[in-house]
Amino acid sequence: MEKKLTKQQIILLVSLIFGLFFGAGNLIFPVHLGQLAGAHWLSATGGFLLSATLIPLAALIALSTTRSVGIYDLARPVGASFAVIFLIACHMSLGPLIATPRTATVAYSLSFANWLPKAWVGSGQIIFSIIFFVLVYLASIQSKRLINLIGKYLNPIFIILLIIIFILGWLHPMGSLQQPVTSQYTHHAFSAAFLQGYNTLDAIAALTFGITIVRSIESMGYRQAGTISKIIAKTGFWAMLGTATVYIGLILMGATSLGQVSLSENGATALSQIMQFYFGSFGQAFLGVMGTLAVFTTAMGLTASFAQDFNRIFPQISYRIWLAVTIILSFLVANLGLDQIIKCATPVLMFLYPLAIVLIILGLLNPWIKQNKLIYQMTIFFTVIPAIFDGLSNAPFANQLGGLVSYTTANGLVQTGWYQSVIPGAAIGFGWLIPALLGLIVGLIGTAIMKSKNN
Repeated sequence: MEKKLTKQQIILLVSLIFGLFFGAGNLIFPVHLGQLAGAHWLSATGGFLLSATLIPLAALIALSTTRSVGIYDLARPVGASFAVIFLIACHMSLGPLIATPRTATVAYSLSFANWLPKAWVGSGQIIFSIIFFVLVYLASIQSKRLINLIGKYLNPIFIILLIIIFILGWLHPMGSLQQPVTSQYTHHAFSAAFLQGYNTLDAIAALTFGITIVRSIESMGYRQAGTISKIIAKTGFWAMLGTATVYIGLILMGATSLGQVSLSENGATALSQIMQFYFGSFGQAFLGVMGTLAVFTTAMGLTASFAQDFNRIFPQISYRIWLAVTIILSFLVANLGLDQIIKCATPVLMFLYPLAIVLIILGLLNPWIKQNKLIYQMTIFFTVIPAIFDGLSNAPFANQLGGLVSYTTANGLVQTGWYQSVIPGAAIGFGWLIPALLGLIVGLIGTAIMKSKNN
């Protein structure tokens, strides 16, 4: 029998998982959500926590239940081709094309971008991103060192900085919680915040980080698949509980900040305003350190997971080469700027997230459906179609699709499309839910019929 997990190992793994998840989006989006939701912060918090913490936790449990080490294993029952395509799509779209570049741009936006003259901002971003990604590469060359670098050193510093901010916010709030509510959160605060949780990328990140977490557990001397699964579920729960606590604190700070400042354009600006209020000129430096620590740990996890998964699927190319590939691509995209990255991310997330959520749910159902191929294929097939429409609804060319999907005019008016008017829940971003359930039912019925014929 293998040894039991010690308290020190539990703390290190919880810290590792927290550090891998809590990065760029996790820091800026909850604050902005608080400003958007205003007095409706409570229902918005519920929706955000569901998609940003409970679903990622479910992803870790699904990995442990199916004894998968990443996206490929979880999606494999649908088919090998789909699993490879989905793995590539997640890693490319949410790695070097969106999430990883965003770590550098957010760190820069929270630090040096606020101190340099406007004429130097562009060149400063290039220099900053070069240094940032070189350090990420050096820290990620040996993936087993992640638990020491993140768990022992970087993450505790970041947590201390967050605690200081929350204490100040509790002792000296910027305003009350009864602040104006934006139109999007007036009637659908829960669903709007649920979709806002997509921006953290954590549901898909949980699937990509799976292999990193497994390798770290193995480095502690645990080899049996069942033992590793239990450790992931246990430590993942405590990590997500800590993440949820931080989110609530950030949302509350965002909501109360409207007592002193106006609604900001994004979370980075909101954080800057809050830090300016509490720390004055020192606030920007404090925020720069905190933000860089937060996103650096996530960048390490993203790049290492990308290289590990691609090395596993394409073993003829080494881990270090794949790591260099994702670092170089991330550097190139990072210099497009934070606003452009966020803008491009929305349609991609609206397409990928329903598929990821459905795969996670199927993974949780594994004790009963036993990774049944027909059930997986039918459920995913029925989910793909509305997921495509959700992506198109948020694409910059949505207004050119002849009324197929809704879009917002230049005057801010919403033109309702066919998809949103016909499919239940589509108007609030849940058009995939009923089709996915229908696909699951079709798969279950088909499986039952096949079993009866065989008998």
